[in-house]
Amino acid sequence: MKKLFLIVLGLLLVLSSATLAQLKIGYVDSETIMKKLPDAQDVQRKLDDLVKSWRTELLKMQSDLKNKQADFEKKKLIMSDKTKKEKSDEINKLSRSIDLFRNKKFGVRGELFQKQNTLMKPIQNKVFTAIKDVAEEEDFDFIFDRTSDVTMLYAKEKYDITSLVLEKLKLE
Repeated sequence: MKKLFLIVLGLLLVLSSATLAQLKIGYVDSETIMKKLPDAQDVQRKLDDLVKSWRTELLKMQSDLKNKQADFEKKKLIMSDKTKKEKSDEINKLSRSIDLFRNKKFGVRGELFQKQNTLMKPIQNKVFTAIKDVAEEEDFDFIFDRTSDVTMLYAKEKYDITSLVLEKLKLE
């Protein structure tokens, strides 16, 4: 019985290794593709400009807050309680508006995230279609993204189809 089990196990290993030998696996470097794709570069420039303008506005608001806090600290000893409360409320309101602005623009569901999704989605779809086309043309079974969360400890260069995907994207 033990011999039969070992023989069956051995056959399974041989058959599974023969099946694995027939798999064709490739990978792409999506970061490289996005860096070389003119559409993606244009979108990235637009996003960078948008972020720059929002950061400038945020820095102005923070500077204004800092100035008001410094002014308050200098003058609070000579202010009436009513004026202190008004100035303190004004500073707190400005601080809250800065936090609100930061979250609205840069938060997890902020405008930057939404803009990025809106502008990059068509490009990502185009890249995905090109990857799929190359994979089908070259008869790959699996394609991995080298820059994603999948850890690729080693890969032979001959399985890198990034250049083929870039060529495919230029044809479209």
